[in-house]
Amino acid sequence: MTPGTAPLAAPRRLRFGYGTNGLADLRLDDALSLLADLGYDGVGLTLDHMHLDPLAPGLATRTREVAHRLGELGLGVTVETGARYVLDPRRKHGPSLLDPDPGDRASRVDLLLRAVRVAADLGAHAVHCFSGVVPAGTDTDTAWKRLAESLTPVLEAAASAGTPLAVEPEPGHLLATLADFHHLRRILGDPEPLGLTLDLGHCHCLEPLSPADCVRDAAPWLRHVQIEDMRRGVHEHLPFGDGEIDFPPVLAALATSGYQGLTVVELPRHSHAGPHYAEHSLPFLQHAERTAATLTRSPAPALQQAAPPHGAPSTTPEGSSTR
Repeated sequence: MTPGTAPLAAPRRLRFGYGTNGLADLRLDDALSLLADLGYDGVGLTLDHMHLDPLAPGLATRTREVAHRLGELGLGVTVETGARYVLDPRRKHGPSLLDPDPGDRASRVDLLLRAVRVAADLGAHAVHCFSGVVPAGTDTDTAWKRLAESLTPVLEAAASAGTPLAVEPEPGHLLATLADFHHLRRILGDPEPLGLTLDLGHCHCLEPLSPADCVRDAAPWLRHVQIEDMRRGVHEHLPFGDGEIDFPPVLAALATSGYQGLTVVELPRHSHAGPHYAEHSLPFLQHAERTAATLTRSPAPALQQAAPPHGAPSTTPEGSSTR
């Protein structure tokens, strides 16, 4: 071991899940049954009008029923809050935590507070959220201030519930990169409930580090992981094999990172064939994990090389289209 470096954690088996935002044409119970039958360890449950509607009456009762069903099927769960039109039927992902109208921001905060309660009742390992796109006419400093103020009551609720809030860097949003996540941590004073959702496709899309190095860099704050294939500079979630990511090194890094939550397949634009992609994604990941195990036992030279400095420029132009 190189002097001054910490030893890697022992590799652990990864726990794979599939996101219900990629199974939007199925009833929730049918989606859960499908994932259990296919051998998934859990589910990324997006609260939406078709899947545990967070705004409909009887949420607590319905949540208890889902918790019971998850227990029967042996599925873990994380709660995701990226439904496109759950709050506003005319504005995708609106309103956001950055909106100029305080009432609009309060609507998004209320959704996140509901998500925290749902997550606690389900025994979820995290609640996922994102910042939102900076509205036209809003300067960056004001946007960061709104984000910090909006998240404060959610973090307080998360602390009380014992459920981490995992913020996702999203291409095109105010909080788009790992560096932006660390900026938010500093603004908020590094609160204990604040964690990170790391989308491995997003890492390949626009981070200066490789996805494997992003995992190693983010490990202390990692609370939720999403996975799909992607191409550099193009924010398009792709089925495995349709993009550019070399998955075994990424999974090897994840297996030794200490992360214990779900790694959830994120294919929100493939619900038209959701069962097909769910069926084919798990064998792909399991094969990549087996290959990753050989890398962690006998690391390849590429994995032994020192990671470039955080923020080092990439040789590939960065950029993304908004999802």
